[in-house]
Amino acid sequence: MFTSKRIGIDLGTANTLVYLTGQGIVLNEPTVVAVTVEENRVVAVGHEAKEMLGRTPSNIVALRPMRDGVIADYTITEAMLSYFIDKACGKSRFFKPEVMVCIPSGVTQVERRAVLDATMAAGAKIAYLIEEPLAAAIGARIPIAQAAGHMVVDIGGGSTECAVISLGGVVVHNSVRAGGNKIDEAITHFVKKKFNLLIGERTAEEIKITIGNALIDPKEEIKKMEVRGRDAITGLPRTIELTEVEVNDAIRPVLMNIINAVKGVLEQTPPELASDIIDKGVVMSGGTSLIRNFDKLMTKTTGVPCHVAEDAMLCVVRGTGVALENIDLYKRSISKK
Repeated sequence: MFTSKRIGIDLGTANTLVYLTGQGIVLNEPTVVAVTVEENRVVAVGHEAKEMLGRTPSNIVALRPMRDGVIADYTITEAMLSYFIDKACGKSRFFKPEVMVCIPSGVTQVERRAVLDATMAAGAKIAYLIEEPLAAAIGARIPIAQAAGHMVVDIGGGSTECAVISLGGVVVHNSVRAGGNKIDEAITHFVKKKFNLLIGERTAEEIKITIGNALIDPKEEIKKMEVRGRDAITGLPRTIELTEVEVNDAIRPVLMNIINAVKGVLEQTPPELASDIIDKGVVMSGGTSLIRNFDKLMTKTTGVPCHVAEDAMLCVVRGTGVALENIDLYKRSISKK
C-alpha cells in the first residue's frame, strides 16, 4: 500500500533543513538560489549556489529568497521549495507529499498565506504551518504538554523567536528581526570602518564562527585571525589581523538586541510560569545560539539560567518531524491548507 510521504521543512533565512518521516533529516543546505538575470531561471540551489555568493558573472545573480525569517522573493522561494521536495522524495513521485513548514511566531496573515501558497505551488498535497518556537521546544525534547512554563529562544539567521510555552501552546512570544545575518553585517561594517577593508558575507560568517565570542574572559588567551579583503582606498587586496575582542565590540549591539527581546518576554510572563522558568532555565536553539559564551552572556544579563540545546541547529526541523508524525497530538498548534 503506497501512501504519500510526509516532509518537514525548516525554511530558514540562512539554512533550510528537510525531515522525511521514517528517515529523519535528509537535507541541510544553505537557503541560497542562483538565477540568470534575463530569464530568471534557477541555475543552482543550496551549497552550489552559496559557493557562488559574491563570485558570479554579470548574467547570474546568487541571492537569498528569505529575509528576516519570511519570504522576500515569492517565485524563487517556490522554485527552491520544489527543488528540496524533489530532492527529498525523488522526482518520479506518484503521490504528492504532505509538507509542514516552520514560520516565525510574529508573522502577519499575509506572510503566512505566502508560505502556504508557495508550498502548495511547489507540489504539496497538504501544507501545514507550525510556529518555530513550538517546533524548537518539541525538538529540544521539552515536555510542552505539561501545565508548566518552558521558555525557548530560537536564534536563527534572520530572526530571533522567544516564547513561553505551557500546555502545548504559546503563552507569550516576541520576535525580533535580528540573528546571524545581522551579526555578519555588523562584522562587515566594523572591519570597513576600522580598517578600511571591504569583506564579503562569507568572510564575515567565517570570522563569526572562528573567533566570535559573546563574553570575553580576561583570563583566557585572546584568539586572533587573519582576514583578507579589498582595501577601500587603494582598491588592492590586503590582509589584516582581527582579534576576538574587536569582534566582540562589533557584534555586542546585535547580541544585546536579542537579549532585550528575551527580557521583553520575561517581563510579560505570568508569575506562576516565571517561577517555572527560573527553576528550569531558558533553552536556546538555532545556529546563532552556538556563538561562544552567548548562553553565559544571556544568563549574566537576564539573571535566569540559560543553556544551549543539544544539536541546537537541528531542534526546529526535528520538532517539525515529530509534530508531523504525531499530527493529531499537535493539531491545535498547526494551521493547514
